[in-house]
Amino acid sequence: MARDASSDDFTTPLKRLFLAIVVLCLLGLFLLWRIDSPRVERFRAQVVDAVIPNMDWAMAPVTATVNIVRDFQSYQRIYEQNQELRRELRQMTAWKEAALQLEQENARLRDLNNVQLDPRLTYITGVVLADSGSPFRQSVLINVGSRDGIVDGWATMDGIGLVGRISGVGANTARVILLTDATSRIPAVIQPSGQRALVVGDNTAAPPIDFLEDPEQVRAGDRIVTSGDGEVFPPGLLIGQVAQDPGGRLRVRLAADYERLEFLRVLRDHGARRVSEPGGLILPATPPATPGTAESAAPAEGQPDG
Repeated sequence: MARDASSDDFTTPLKRLFLAIVVLCLLGLFLLWRIDSPRVERFRAQVVDAVIPNMDWAMAPVTATVNIVRDFQSYQRIYEQNQELRRELRQMTAWKEAALQLEQENARLRDLNNVQLDPRLTYITGVVLADSGSPFRQSVLINVGSRDGIVDGWATMDGIGLVGRISGVGANTARVILLTDATSRIPAVIQPSGQRALVVGDNTAAPPIDFLEDPEQVRAGDRIVTSGDGEVFPPGLLIGQVAQDPGGRLRVRLAADYERLEFLRVLRDHGARRVSEPGGLILPATPPATPGTAESAAPAEGQPDG
């Protein structure tokens, strides 16, 4: 215990002396660095030249730490830029999809404008609102109706071919029965042979051709257009091309794109015959009665039955 006490008494003055020397050296260094004199400036430069190059080893950890901090900040900025680029890429992808849809819509509208029709026919373009296609009924709903002057029976087309006919008109909407519907019967003529037939809907994508006059004159790829018979449709509207199924039956490869029906052109056929009564197509017109006939018939009505 005595030995430990004597060692403490000996080291304490040494510590105080060492601390005082260090403080004096630092104070002297501070004063030396603050003296504004050419000789002292040259001395300071010599000291810096002699000491600083040999202190690279001491500055290495500091330099490495600074580089690590800078690299981390750089990685953080790169991560933020990457996240921003990802957000911009998602926005550009959405814009690309919108641009593609607008491009397709533009192409279909250009097709509608480029189709050559009878100059006597005017038209109005409607947007397809709903598709009620089913195994038993093929129809679509468009956003034009009686307020736009739409009439039952008018033909509808897409950018290329015939799609169907108006069947049911509301104030703001109208129903279009497609050519593929089972109730559809379209009088047609096949070119160039001139054979007349009926395009009969059967709820399939390629309706069959019935009542063909001479099938031997018809070839696959022949053009089919409306004939205008019955005054149902204007003549010359493109329906499609003749095709043959595996069973050998002649069918129509429709020109209209039924997979993407977005716009339909309704043809205003003011010369079309409007059917207001069920027997209007088959009953003969009643000739007007002459005065002589009426007078001769009057006594006959008054004669008693013999």
